Amino acid sequence: MAAVLGAGLFPPAYWALLQRVADYYRTDLVTVLKAALPPQSLHWKQMRWRLIVPLPSDLPPAAQALAARLQRAGDRGLANLHGDPGLGDLQQRGVLTLGFGGQTKTEPWVVAVRSPDGSLSERLQVLLAALWEQDGESPVGKFCRAQGTTRDTLLRLAHLGYVVWEERRVWRLEGRDRQTVRDAPKTLTAAQAQALAQIQALQGGEELLLFGETGSGKTEVYLQAIAPVLAQGRSALVLVPEIGLTPQLTDRFRARFGDDRVWVYHSGLAEGERLDTWRAMLGGGDRVVIGTRSAVFAPLPNLGMVLLDEEHDPSLKQEHPPCYHARTVARWRSQLVGVPLVLGSATPALETLHRAGLVGTVPQPMAVARLPQRIGDRPLPTVSVVDMRLELQAGHRGILGRSLVAALQEVRARGEQAILFIHRRGHSTFAACRSCGFVVECPHCDISLSYHEPLGRSPYLVCHYCNHRAAMPAQCPACGSPYFKHFGSGTQKLERELHERFPGWRVARFDSDTTGRKDAHRQVLTAFREGEIDVLVGTQMLVKGLDVPQVTLVGVAIADGLLHFADFRASERALQTLWQVVGRAGRGDVPGRAIVQTYNPDHPAIVALAQRQFLDFAAAEFALRQALQYPPLGALALLRLSAPQPETVSQAAERLAQYLPTEFPHLEVLGPAPAPVYRVADRYRQHLLLKGPEPLPPLPPHEVLVDILGDRRVRVSLDIDPQTLM
Repeated sequence: MAAVLGAGLFPPAYWALLQRVADYYRTDLVTVLKAALPPQSLHWKQMRWRLIVPLPSDLPPAAQALAARLQRAGDRGLANLHGDPGLGDLQQRGVLTLGFGGQTKTEPWVVAVRSPDGSLSERLQVLLAALWEQDGESPVGKFCRAQGTTRDTLLRLAHLGYVVWEERRVWRLEGRDRQTVRDAPKTLTAAQAQALAQIQALQGGEELLLFGETGSGKTEVYLQAIAPVLAQGRSALVLVPEIGLTPQLTDRFRARFGDDRVWVYHSGLAEGERLDTWRAMLGGGDRVVIGTRSAVFAPLPNLGMVLLDEEHDPSLKQEHPPCYHARTVARWRSQLVGVPLVLGSATPALETLHRAGLVGTVPQPMAVARLPQRIGDRPLPTVSVVDMRLELQAGHRGILGRSLVAALQEVRARGEQAILFIHRRGHSTFAACRSCGFVVECPHCDISLSYHEPLGRSPYLVCHYCNHRAAMPAQCPACGSPYFKHFGSGTQKLERELHERFPGWRVARFDSDTTGRKDAHRQVLTAFREGEIDVLVGTQMLVKGLDVPQVTLVGVAIADGLLHFADFRASERALQTLWQVVGRAGRGDVPGRAIVQTYNPDHPAIVALAQRQFLDFAAAEFALRQALQYPPLGALALLRLSAPQPETVSQAAERLAQYLPTEFPHLEVLGPAPAPVYRVADRYRQHLLLKGPEPLPPLPPHEVLVDILGDRRVRVSLDIDPQTLM
């Protein structure tokens, strides 16, 4: 692998990190490397060769011919050499090296080499003088547009010897041309100053939890903590859970440090942008890289700090091999490189609270900095819980209860803004017949199709697992009844109800259906921040880092969908989501309020939200986990099996269930059992849950599991520390 990528491409600590990820998550190094590198970068067609001169004098004729061709051609891809008879000799002699490649982008520049004189026409003299005014060089296309000229005219100047053309590389780095308005560091509150001092006192490899209430100024602490790192010529890595959060955070960082020093890296970038950003990071320097979980592998050679915002978020865990958690990998990286790690959240994960000694006890708890108050001592939003059972008894059957409708009208009358949260995208959860009970299901998955009704387009049904689509039937496909309709609620239905109830209001959606286009996240949030949207309807994408001072009301349309997942973390996740979305209100001068609609007002998560008792809830949840030896007191691993036939995967799961207890008696094996969604994309799925002490004892490697199954039709994956059991 080093021969392909170049032995010195990464520092030793980086290779050690990749190997540790492979060992802990029970996968091979190549799989980890594929996750760490930009897409397709390990494909042989992307590799580049470089000829090392001077050449040996005793090369065979075929090698000499190839070397001569390479010297004439310059840098080329490996595909150009494939099958050449001289290739092997050049590689064996160490004359030809291969390295990480991919296509680069170039553009022509025009460079002045002589000053204008009387031998040129007046028009050519004007053009040449304009070029000299631009430091004697400019991109050809840009210069032609600015001067109203053509490339042929510039070629005439080149033919006369006054200019030359050069091909220069274009670095495809997102946002480098935004020219953000710069800002200055803000005066810190006493709590912020204390938190900053604690971060600056961290030694290499130590970590700190920045436990700050929503609106308490965590981002300003991040900025001032990173500034000294950049001043030392080092780089900082900032990880966020969602692509939708990067534009907001990136804008804040670019305003402070400048566009050229802040780069973004995530899967939403164009392939060329991602590739060039990755290459540029190899150069080091005083840079801030902001990215999602894959950015934890950013190849920064002079790393000075790692910062993980919203560290509790489940999207920081990858669910296909390698099934790494960015928080865990960030901790290892900070220890291997010897730099501080800062974890930030208003609702830390129970595992992090335990490591910090805030629930339970640990021998050496990590450092904690608290920001309990909002900036300017602004009050936290008041939370009102609406029992929707009473709304139903009163004859109100819409998504919006009476209290929420009245609050929305008050907010609009004052010219303020509101956020409405609902946990599902689409219009309705399923479509069913009221006569015979038939429900339209996906032909490839054991799940009902969701009803979508986009504004101005025909309705359709879609599977949120495999993306199968179908037209909405006019009548029941089973019995022919006309009483066939959609049930449940999603973002589209809520948006439609707002348009019908409040005509003229400017309503927009913020979910994965409306933000699939490049830069769509930024466009929607910018419009909302600039007051072009009155009410923003969205899913969990709304809860992460959205800071709009004009938002004074947050409504949770249906909280119950968060409460009843078949997962031991369901209550914790529900409270974290609701706490975060409620925290979007009241960040300006006007106090905020939140209205939470639920059919289960006595649920512990709802009670804790209304009473602002996050740590009390966490302590109670910790006691439940302790009794069951679930994380953070124990460790879990999830074996996922799938096959095209149900009996095939069932038999394979039984074989594993019989093998594991005999060979690994330290593990408790739960199952096998069908996955909560038994069939996905025409493959039937079985789960086995493995429980053990923390840290998890040795487990069979993937190749051993495959041998035990004895059937190549069965796919098996091992998820260490699973964040969902779905």
